[in-house]
Amino acid sequence: MIPPVASDFVAGESPAEAIAHVREINQGGVGGIVNLLGEHYEKRPPADADRDAYLALLADLGREEVSESISVKPSQIGLDVGEEVFEENLTRIVERASEEGVFCWIDMEDHTTTDLTLDAYERQATETDGGVGVCLQANLKRTSEDLQRLASLPGKVRLVKGAYTPPEGLSYRDRDRVSEAYEDLLEFAFREFDDGVAVGSHDPRMIDRAKELYEEHRTPFEIQMLMGVRTEAQFELAKQGYDVSQYLPYGGRWPSYFYRRMRERKENALFALRAIAGS
Repeated sequence: MIPPVASDFVAGESPAEAIAHVREINQGGVGGIVNLLGEHYEKRPPADADRDAYLALLADLGREEVSESISVKPSQIGLDVGEEVFEENLTRIVERASEEGVFCWIDMEDHTTTDLTLDAYERQATETDGGVGVCLQANLKRTSEDLQRLASLPGKVRLVKGAYTPPEGLSYRDRDRVSEAYEDLLEFAFREFDDGVAVGSHDPRMIDRAKELYEEHRTPFEIQMLMGVRTEAQFELAKQGYDVSQYLPYGGRWPSYFYRRMRERKENALFALRAIAGS
């Protein structure tokens, strides 16, 4: 059982609990992006088990009248086992998602998996005529070129600042520089993408910039935030008429995810205190 302190960030241990949370936030106009916790499997059995769990989740979601999508990590469904295993499992998940009318996001992990993830996305986006989306990280220096590569494809892109720490030569480390890169990527995506842009950010400045870019280009967009982070803002934005989705994880592997969120909250709090002290 998930303790109350962790339940702000994790929707439950079972698919039924995750779907119940989606139904609850739907009442406030917020959609759900359901993610089964798990990653970096080096053996095939656990990767196939999570594939099957996603297939079962999609069948459940297909029976429910809720606003939702799913998000899958490549290393969770076999990328660390082998490219063929990953491709096979991803194809089965995307096909089932299409059958059930559920949109499928492909998460981006550390920089060593970027090429394989984008190759897989390109194949799936082409075969499903845009039924999938992929995440790109602004802290990677290569991302502007990756975004240009994806612009002509059907499908959606989610832009985030980046939760991983690539080698210094491959990434921006300064927070302001990452924010600058993120804003540049937003401007390009709103200008060049037809199928939509997901603004994966809790930064009010980036969300305001996305609103301005929408007024200029009328590119469909949605705002995506984590469960347990700026929850009131999520519902307020939805009330204002914006398309908002909450990334909500579930599953028995919640402790490591919860502790990571706690570390981030501590780091963000310390950063804010330093900023106040220096002002």
